[in-house]
Amino acid sequence: MKRKLLATFATKAAIMRVGVGAALLLLAPLAVAEESAAETTTSSRSYVPARAGDFALRLEPGMALPLTDPQSGIYNLGGGQTVKALWGLNRYLDVGPSATFLALPAETLLSDHGTAWAFGGSLRLKRPHDAPDGDRLHALSPWVDVDALYVRSGPLSRPGLAAAAGLSVPLGASRVFWLGPFVRYLQILQGDRAGFDNRDAKILSLGLSLEVGSGVQREPEAVAVVAPRTIIVNKEVAICSDRDKDQVPDMADRCPDIAGPVESGGCPTYEKLVVKKEKLELKERLYFAWNQDTLQEASFPALDEVVQALKDNRGFQVMVEGHASSEGAGDRNQSLSEKRAEAVLDYLVEHGIARSRLDSKGLSSSVPADTNATLTGRVNNRRVEFVVDFTIVNDGSK
Repeated sequence: MKRKLLATFATKAAIMRVGVGAALLLLAPLAVAEESAAETTTSSRSYVPARAGDFALRLEPGMALPLTDPQSGIYNLGGGQTVKALWGLNRYLDVGPSATFLALPAETLLSDHGTAWAFGGSLRLKRPHDAPDGDRLHALSPWVDVDALYVRSGPLSRPGLAAAAGLSVPLGASRVFWLGPFVRYLQILQGDRAGFDNRDAKILSLGLSLEVGSGVQREPEAVAVVAPRTIIVNKEVAICSDRDKDQVPDMADRCPDIAGPVESGGCPTYEKLVVKKEKLELKERLYFAWNQDTLQEASFPALDEVVQALKDNRGFQVMVEGHASSEGAGDRNQSLSEKRAEAVLDYLVEHGIARSRLDSKGLSSSVPADTNATLTGRVNNRRVEFVVDFTIVNDGSK
């Protein structure tokens, strides 16, 4: 009787631990949801959202312990292995087949070991794997699942049910591999057989789960192209001063010291930039190494035209502005925007532009160009992560 009471208590405690653990793991992300709601409306995601149909393979080796008689009186602590093939229904739900093998050593050498095979279907609820890089929970993914099973133990075939909870931790930035602890409760339903102990078999498993999946993909970088603006100058002002003799009066000429067509505001026609009244506007993006301030070679042709424009217009005093996207920590964004602006300034100096004509500053993510609520808006906002504006302080007409 005492042994039966202890087994019953152990069963209830195991079920309670599974339920409490599952609740804590699922509710942990919700505890900061309200506090982080404002941030999610202003920060772009690092990854493309998970797609329906993404595949994952889970291996769950662990220890197995019988909780109730008659199994607990016959078998000792053993082991088991569960394998699941899961396909995503959406970012939160996975479904697929599962297979489990259990082996429990007998308490006496004269008794046979207990083994069981279980096959069935599994439904898993999880925290999505595509959390952004700056996620407060470090992309941790708590999960729970339930299984409906066909169990084969010796010559007997019986139905079974299983419930589990666990926590998965990503290994590496690509998030292909996930590792973490789990606890699983299995109940094998006994049939009504005359002359036999028909109590259900209840087994608790503890172990580590390893998941191999499709990983995550970063959102593609979009190339921002700025269309040139055509300006028509009234020829009636041609009687005004025109130092470069290009038929555009100095008061309307953006480049008063070098000839250019009326269509470009009196400036030479450049392939990769447009000289505007208050800034040099690039038609192409500037490219940096990922999350660094190192200019990539693809940026050099556009910067070379900036150098030429500054040599053509020696009265220009230029401020180089660096911008960063809104994702990530604010201090990191500010530092990155400043360093990228300085890298551009250094390139101009190295190619013959006087340092006294240049200055730089970083604006972090303080000047978004679009909403962060849509993918298109986030792509437009990320233009400033690589685009540098050149603000003309003195346009040379004074």
